[in-house]
Amino acid sequence: MSDTPLNDLLESVLGAVPEPMLYLDATGTVAVTNLAACQLFGDWITGRNYATVLRQPGLLGRIEAAQSGEKGGESRFELPDTAGVTQFRVRITPLPVGPDRSLRANRVPVLLHFTDITHLREAEEMRRDFVANVSHELRTPLTAVMGFIETLRGPARSDPAAQDRFLGIMEAEARRMNRLVSDLLSLSRVESQERMRPSDEVDLSAVLDGVVAALRPAAQDSGNTLEIERHVPDGQRTVIQGDRDQLMQVFLNLAENALKYGGPNKPVTLRLVAEAGSGSMKGTVLRVDVIDRGEGIEARHIPRLTERFYRIDTHRSREMGGTGLGLAIVKHIVNRHRGRLRISSVAGQGSTFSAIFPAV
Repeated sequence: MSDTPLNDLLESVLGAVPEPMLYLDATGTVAVTNLAACQLFGDWITGRNYATVLRQPGLLGRIEAAQSGEKGGESRFELPDTAGVTQFRVRITPLPVGPDRSLRANRVPVLLHFTDITHLREAEEMRRDFVANVSHELRTPLTAVMGFIETLRGPARSDPAAQDRFLGIMEAEARRMNRLVSDLLSLSRVESQERMRPSDEVDLSAVLDGVVAALRPAAQDSGNTLEIERHVPDGQRTVIQGDRDQLMQVFLNLAENALKYGGPNKPVTLRLVAEAGSGSMKGTVLRVDVIDRGEGIEARHIPRLTERFYRIDTHRSREMGGTGLGLAIVKHIVNRHRGRLRISSVAGQGSTFSAIFPAV
């Protein structure tokens, strides 16, 4: 069989594969590519030697071995770009050849199949960071509780005042661990449901009324006021497709944060607005702004606020009972409702957390 019909057949076969593929002939020349490979490397690679195209010693060595008659295998290929480094798993497959093998210095053609595994690497990094963060968050209260237990069994065995103080601290640390475990379970639950859109109709105005009723005592204790503003045309419904309990969780979380971090004697406003959607969110949307009048948030922190365990001020957050997971939970719930979460802040004037949902 001549190379031309073989190449025509390979072009048809490789063209049906969505991942990048290269066919290297027995001389090491890139003889056939598919569209995905051309998009990845560029059209210039056809007719070039594979070493000129790939240029990574680990991969080149595996290809050389396969062309020399060894079994195929896998290698890695990394391609840097403006967004970072894209990592590929490369499957190297030697192809059987006819009698002309001896005419080509005992070398065989090779097929390369590139699979993007960047998302797998990122997922592994996220898992590793998550485990490290959870371990760190639990280690401090556990160490404190164990230390106080040893003290109560030893030096404080006959000291009622010390016992009472230490038991109070142990209770606070146990509550902190309980909040963390509760938030971890909640985060796991909302992540598992994120692709399942809720089917119930929920009145956002009524949800906000419930949030204000639940938090008004805490607001009064800190000297704050918690109020609702409604900017909705008369007669227009404020209904979205949603899960009432999860929406309550979103706005309780945002309003509690506003009360905590806005500072004492600072009003917090929940503003409900009906407006025209933009971009992929067509038609009427309902926007809820949770507004505080605190110190504000530096712009460098805003893109990371919804990351798990990210805190602007770790010590202050822990003192106030924060677990670092609240805004991550909010983000996933808003995503489940096909909504958007926006955060804006002005130093010295306060912050606004906006959740936007398509209206029914």
